[in-house]
Amino acid sequence: MESEHKRGVRIKPMGNTHQETEQRVTFLKSFSHLLAGATAGMVTAVVTSPLDVLKTRLQSDFYQSQLKKANPSLPLYKSSLLHFRETFGILFSIHRLEGWRGLFKGLGPSLTGVVPATGIKFYAYGNCKTLFPQILGCEEDTTLVHALSAASAGIVTGTATNPIWLVKTRLQLDKSRMRESGSLGVPQYRNSLDCVKQVIRQEGVKGLYRGLAASYLGVIETTLHLAMYERMKGFLAKQNENAVNQDGKRLNKTTQGIALSGAAGFSKLLAVLIAYPHEVVRTRLRQAPMANGRLKYTGVVQCLRLVWREEGMVAIYGGLTAHLLRTVPAAMITLGTYELVLKLLSWPS
Repeated sequence: MESEHKRGVRIKPMGNTHQETEQRVTFLKSFSHLLAGATAGMVTAVVTSPLDVLKTRLQSDFYQSQLKKANPSLPLYKSSLLHFRETFGILFSIHRLEGWRGLFKGLGPSLTGVVPATGIKFYAYGNCKTLFPQILGCEEDTTLVHALSAASAGIVTGTATNPIWLVKTRLQLDKSRMRESGSLGVPQYRNSLDCVKQVIRQEGVKGLYRGLAASYLGVIETTLHLAMYERMKGFLAKQNENAVNQDGKRLNKTTQGIALSGAAGFSKLLAVLIAYPHEVVRTRLRQAPMANGRLKYTGVVQCLRLVWREEGMVAIYGGLTAHLLRTVPAAMITLGTYELVLKLLSWPS
């Protein structure tokens, strides 16, 4: 009896241990998306920071107003060519006029935002890809699941991190505003914390969420990008499988990595070209109030109409060159790092 009792006592903990192990595995698999996304965001933010500063300044009304003053009657195609040329000119001038630190202006809040934002984004995306098939009763590898997962991840991420992006945008535009006014004094914002304090004092807590509606429009870009990437990724996986069936040889890891990176970059390119205007609107809405304290841009529709009327079609796509130069390689770095970390953690994506 004593021996049986002891055996019985052993059996129960073994059952609990097995259950706890399964729960731990599920948690770690879920957490791996957060860790992989955060790592990817950190690497991407540091590498592409100079182009992010350039993009923000080109999207702002400061650059557009200076371009219009210098060339008031240029036709659309000449304005576009001039914009492309000046994109690189401004990039080099930032280093010349503000030093190398100017190329990393706003990197602090950018890292503060990118790391949790990318972590949250891929945590939500990775887990939604598991959750939605159970809710909808469909296969995991479907465009509907990928699209819904990407949209959900975009909404959650945009809501959680909007104040950080607002601070980053205003810090990046601070130097430009000083040059516009000809002021040689101190910048409007001393640092990120001072920016937050001024925004709350002057515009209230809701001021930290300016541009949120435009961020939600950006969910379209995220959805298109990830849905197209997953389709391309699935196609490449089938090609690899066909290669194995035909000659028994798998594509080498380098070839697979290059192919996935290309899919990430190409899908991002298509998504940006379709959904880009929301980027300009979001930047304009996050700009600081004018000298009289009034806000020039008060909403998504009002902003689009005003930019179109005052500055034309070119302004709607202001900063597109710099944005593509940054986001396409950024997408390749982000998804590449994300997939790599997932593999290192031994969990399938």
